[in-house]
This record gives sequence, structure tokens and C-alpha cells, in this order.
Amino acid sequence: MSAEARGYIRDKSGMAARRKRITSTLVFNAIILLASIVFLFPLAWIFITSMKDQVDILKHPMAIIPTEFMFVENMKEVLRRAPWDVFYKNTIIVAVGVLVAQLCISIPAAFAFSNFKFKFQSFFYLFVLARLLVSPESLLLPNYLIINGLNLYNTLLGIALPSFASAISIIIFRGAFMEIPTALKDSARIDGCGDFRYMMVIGIPMIKSRIIAFSITSLVYQWDSYFWPMVITESVQKRTLAVGMAYFGTQAESASEWGLTMAAAILVILPLLIALVFFQRQLVASFVTSGIK
Repeated sequence: MSAEARGYIRDKSGMAARRKRITSTLVFNAIILLASIVFLFPLAWIFITSMKDQVDILKHPMAIIPTEFMFVENMKEVLRRAPWDVFYKNTIIVAVGVLVAQLCISIPAAFAFSNFKFKFQSFFYLFVLARLLVSPESLLLPNYLIINGLNLYNTLLGIALPSFASAISIIIFRGAFMEIPTALKDSARIDGCGDFRYMMVIGIPMIKSRIIAFSITSLVYQWDSYFWPMVITESVQKRTLAVGMAYFGTQAESASEWGLTMAAAILVILPLLIALVFFQRQLVASFVTSGIK
């Protein structure tokens, strides 16, 4: 075969490979775009509905452009009907307090499971794993009785206390600590680094991505938590945002004020959306490096 023929075949095969890559990229981008539309449609509909008044919603429920933009008026009415500043304060206190407690408990526990050998170690770790098999709903009554017995009913501490110990965080951090090379720990010990100092100075910085990933999921979970805060509180001054939405619904002047309800929903989810926009890169990087799906 001549050199020209071989060059022609290589050019044809290269063009075919490029066309295949371009086609694959286009198909992948089309799938991503379709999935994005599906996931973002409810959020977009919330924003559209929050801009309408009740009459416009009932007359033109499928209209994308409102007859009259009522977002500012709806938001003013939402803020008037409920103490959202109290709900925000309570939610931030509970979410941040739970996260700090979880990290303070789970990181040392995970470090102990991954670096020490002690009696009944396997049994205690199986006990942690078994916690994942217990649904939160089955613990509702025992938690209620314990919190009520501690005189913590209708308190922010009563909302947060059952979430202080997290089995999943112990498992995640244990796996992260075990991935640290043993030679690094041996070198630290030769240099006179104790276990606590090794955990604080070397261990925690090396599992930072796992900590960030878990922190994000914990904050979002506590921000959206509804059932337990509703059960354990009765005062409006102790309610969180998710329960505050239900309280706002009881203040409705008619059966279905969808415009006001959607405006209130925006008020609840807005901090999460802002955090997603500003910390998107850190969020993706933390989940990718931590291996959490």
C-alpha cells in the first residue's frame, strides 16, 4: 500500500473518530440540558407563580408572563403575616449547632475507629452501622419521651439534641482517615507528634473535602427538617423555617393563596440558592474528591 493510501485511510479514520466524539458530546449535552429543564421547572414555576395575584393564577394558571407583576406586594404580605426573622434565627441556630456537635463527636470517634485497636472495637462499629438500619420515624416516640423527660420540650436544644450523633458521618470520616498513608502517621510519631495533635494538624486537614461534603448535606437537611421540629415545639417563637411555612399557611385568608405561598417558599429556599451560586465550585469539588454520590 502506498504512502498516499495509508495517509488517506488515517485521515478518514481520524475524521470518523472526530465525528463520533462530536456526536457523543452533542448527545451528552442534550441529555444534560433536558435533565436540567426537568429539575429546574418546579423552581421556575414557583418564581412565576409568586409574581401573580390570586385572580391571575385562577384565570391563567399556565401563563408564563403575569398580567400584573405582584411579587413585591406578595412578599410584603408574606412578611407581614409571620415572624420570619424568628424562624430564620431559630433555623440557623439549630442547623449550625447540630453541625458543630456532629463534627465534634464524629471526627474523634472516626479517628479512634481508624487508628486505635481496643476491646470490642468491631462490636461498637457494627453498632454504629446498625444505626443506619433504623428509620428516623421509628425513633420519634423514644426521642419525644427523652426530650420531654429532660424538660427540653419547646426548646431549640430539644430540636437539635437527637441529631447530635451522626452514624453516617462517623462511617464517612473513618473511611477518610483510613485512606491516609500509614507512613505519614509513623513519620509524625517519630517527630514526637501525639495522637491528638496528629488528628488536629494532619488528619483533619487531609479529610477536609469529606468534612465539607458532609457539612453541606447536614446544613441542608436541618434547614429543610420539618416533622421533628413540628412535633417537639408548640410556640411560634421556637419554630424553624420549614414549620414556619405551615404556620404561614394557617394565616391564609382563603383556602388557596398560591401566590403568597410561592412567595413564602422563595423566602425559605433563597439562602440555599444563594449559597449554591456562590459555593458551586467548592461544592462540586468536595463531593468529587470525597466520593459521596
